[in-house]
Amino acid sequence: MRIATRESPLAMWQAEHVQSLLASYVQTPQIVPMVSSGDVDMRPIDGKRSVGVFTKRIQQALLEDEGDVAVHSMKDLPTEVHPSLVMIASPERENVADSLVSPQAYSLDQLPKGAKVGTGSRRRAAQLLRERPDLDVQPIRGNVQTRLKKMTDGEYDAIVLASAGIERLKMSDLPRVELPLEIMLPAPGQGALAIEVRSDDSSAMEIVSKINLPESNACTLAERTLLSQLHGGCLAPIAALAVIDNQGILRLSARVLSLEGTTCLEYTTEQAIKTDDDSWRSTAIELGKRASATLIDQGARELIEAGR
Repeated sequence: MRIATRESPLAMWQAEHVQSLLASYVQTPQIVPMVSSGDVDMRPIDGKRSVGVFTKRIQQALLEDEGDVAVHSMKDLPTEVHPSLVMIASPERENVADSLVSPQAYSLDQLPKGAKVGTGSRRRAAQLLRERPDLDVQPIRGNVQTRLKKMTDGEYDAIVLASAGIERLKMSDLPRVELPLEIMLPAPGQGALAIEVRSDDSSAMEIVSKINLPESNACTLAERTLLSQLHGGCLAPIAALAVIDNQGILRLSARVLSLEGTTCLEYTTEQAIKTDDDSWRSTAIELGKRASATLIDQGARELIEAGR
């Protein structure tokens, strides 16, 4: 079994993690690194070049039989489903939070007035500006190591990184402060992996489905359904987090913002869910549609269009 992945350090960690999970079911899965357009083109991601810049090359590898399994960061995977591919598994989700990284380990309140903060995400930028409109939030591209070097070289006073990526790369000594979810709600699918196979590869489907965790899949499906219904893509300032509590309640919180963070629409909804049968899928989709419909009524579509 061949595992197609981007070759950045974080993507390789993710592929090796999936490799170790699959090793219980298939002999010696092989990792096949690829270079995506998003890895070589360092221009800021905008409305003209956004959806799928990190995933298309990996999906192409499956379609052209260069690999059997594709491993993506869930938040990078387009919500539009490819007719020849199926997202068959999402293993256990990791930390969903974002971290503010700076040489002084500043909290958001401690950042000096007008501090230059780097992020490649409009969602993060809008939520930062909602709390601290004085900040100079600027685009930044590159893998985690590249972004950190830009900060230590003085190009930025601080940067925002996904906590899951920092933890996966074992950067425990990085000076950082985790941003509270009330301030920085994550991207749909953040902290989760998405594993795709060809829809006609029944053998791969059977094996890879064994490492799926319904709880992780249900939560990210609710978030991605919301994103899809809003037609937001991975660019718009849309944040969402679904969790299942120990009473079996799936709760989805969502936020749509203007680019400057001056307008913020929020909505939370919940529903009982069963993850021990296949009904979790329809429950998650229903919850995502309900949340998106309410946000659309509040004016979410207009906010999203204004930011394109």
